[in-house]
Amino acid sequence: MKHRYNISNLDCANCANKIECALNKDKKINKAVVNFSKLSVMVDTNIDKDVKKYVQKIIDKTEPGVILLDKNESFDIKKKVLKDVSRLIIGIILALFGTYLFKGVISNIFIILGYVVLLFRTASNAVKLIFKSKTIDENLLVTISCVGAYFTNNISEGLMVIVLYEIGKILEEIAVNRSRRSISDLMDIKPEYANLKTKDDIIKVSPEEVKKGDVILIKKGEKVPLDGIVIEGDAKLNTAALTGESALRKVGVNDEVLSGSVNEDGVISLKVTSLYDDSTVAKILNLAESAGDRKAKTETFVSKAAKIYTPVVLILAILIGVFLPLLFNVDFNDAIYRALVFLVISCPCAIAISVPLSYFSGIGRASRDGILIKGSDYLDALGHVKKIIFDKTGTITTGKASDYKLDILNKDYKKDDVINYYLKAEKLSNHPIAVSIVNIFNKKVKTDDVKDFKEVSGKGVTCTINGNKVKVGSSKFCKSKENDNGIYLNVNDKIVSKLELVDGVKEGVKDAISELKSEGITVKMFTGDNKDVALSIGKKVDIDNVCYELLPEEKYNLLEEEIKESSVGKTAFVGDGINDAPSLALADVGISMGGVGQASAIEASDVVIMTDDVSKINDGIKISKKTSKIIKQNLVFAIGVKILVLILSAFGIASMWQAVFADTGVTLLTILNTTRILKK
Repeated sequence: MKHRYNISNLDCANCANKIECALNKDKKINKAVVNFSKLSVMVDTNIDKDVKKYVQKIIDKTEPGVILLDKNESFDIKKKVLKDVSRLIIGIILALFGTYLFKGVISNIFIILGYVVLLFRTASNAVKLIFKSKTIDENLLVTISCVGAYFTNNISEGLMVIVLYEIGKILEEIAVNRSRRSISDLMDIKPEYANLKTKDDIIKVSPEEVKKGDVILIKKGEKVPLDGIVIEGDAKLNTAALTGESALRKVGVNDEVLSGSVNEDGVISLKVTSLYDDSTVAKILNLAESAGDRKAKTETFVSKAAKIYTPVVLILAILIGVFLPLLFNVDFNDAIYRALVFLVISCPCAIAISVPLSYFSGIGRASRDGILIKGSDYLDALGHVKKIIFDKTGTITTGKASDYKLDILNKDYKKDDVINYYLKAEKLSNHPIAVSIVNIFNKKVKTDDVKDFKEVSGKGVTCTINGNKVKVGSSKFCKSKENDNGIYLNVNDKIVSKLELVDGVKEGVKDAISELKSEGITVKMFTGDNKDVALSIGKKVDIDNVCYELLPEEKYNLLEEEIKESSVGKTAFVGDGINDAPSLALADVGISMGGVGQASAIEASDVVIMTDDVSKINDGIKISKKTSKIIKQNLVFAIGVKILVLILSAFGIASMWQAVFADTGVTLLTILNTTRILKK
């Protein structure tokens, strides 16, 4: 079972990696993911009782001071920053008194007190880690550098290191928190309450308390708490949080409304169609919450490298301090100083923070545009897609018929009877074609007399209506002699009629596909439709590679071959229906169209487009590439500066000033660079 908690007092990405490693080493924990960007932890364990207490014990041994909070609890960052700033000011005042106001023993006492106050947090964390978990990190590196500077008579430089390090840590915490907040604001769609209509009154209740069939009132300025159908009134809805679209959507009686929308104008009454846990807003929040559970290779590599990085740096610093005086004409005190400078430079914060924060920002940016990406590994893969396979119905086409042609093939049946058979058989199906048939006839029917209903994936439906055996589906399924794209009706093993739906191509699809092709991406279409219809649609949207008359298993097998043939890049599959779920799960990147998509397709996919807009795929790829570009910039800059200053320190050219910039300064610059992902 998965348990999620918030975390407080975690101010270091490297520390988050250590906690994650410690939790995953525990035999009672199946999997743990610590998300530094969101200050959260997910633990998958079979422990029945006191899970939080058990996890907290492991954290205490690894990172003392880090505290688990329940999901509804939040950490007051302002209080922590105020506490750190107060300690910093007191430490600086004590150090200044010792340096400039007093002399002799009293001066030394004030300087030592200044050191103690300033180094307290860093040194205590270092000591706790050594004794509790037998590990060392950047806290120890900074502590050794500052104490070493004091004993090598570089007192002012030692004070400067810890002061600038503490200032950097505070600024770093503020910068990271701002990034977190701006990303969290993108997904601030959770409704706080629902206006439930009762016989006598309207009462505010939690969305979780509302049942299917209940009626709720949505006033101007309120968020829609649950999915439903408008039964009274009209309104203009802002769906930007769901779809990324800024244009307001007008809704009236019988229109579907998704939770997470905001009522900008008007008052409407909704008949609730799903419980809160099954609502659109709950699914989106769940996807967003789980996004950090899957990490990209770059993120995983940085986490693993951080574990061995600090001990290696400490050993190198010792070698510099010991061997420089022996091999070169370098004073022992000078060698120690260079080793201390080396330690300050080597703190891995910039690298450990910038990579996960970049992925987190990329996922948040995509969410703002109505693109839900289920993990940083999928965000990474999206930018490497070289081949995209599209389903047709509901993906390239609207999936909604704009017109129809009905041919009665058996004179014993009247048009109204035939339409009733179609409606009754398809009413119980959620397939896009079934929904289109129900919508195109626009007639209410009862399904009380429909028995033994069964849906045959990729073929059609069977049922019994008033004792008559009914089939609705493809020509082969209904045993028609014709081999075309019609939707046939078979009653008691006799062909009764043929229905043809006119399905339009979605607006903007051709332009979106042209843009994909201009980026060097191969585009193909797989469909169950017949040759003529498939090739006609392919021509309209400029897709030359079309495979037609495919059953779901044939789509799956063809996709498997396409993936095997791809020697370079990733293969994506875009679909929306129930029969697309296996292919979506198989593809390197499964992309589902959430606007009309089936729940199973959305569950099986890695990326969910919350509208029917195919151009969002291009947007997602651009966000992925921008994220990767900024990660590379951060890594090259951080590693490059550190290596340069490390070499300079070994030759005695770089001082503590350059060392602090190579650590804290570089960290702040990479965080600022990362925030560019959030911009258009």
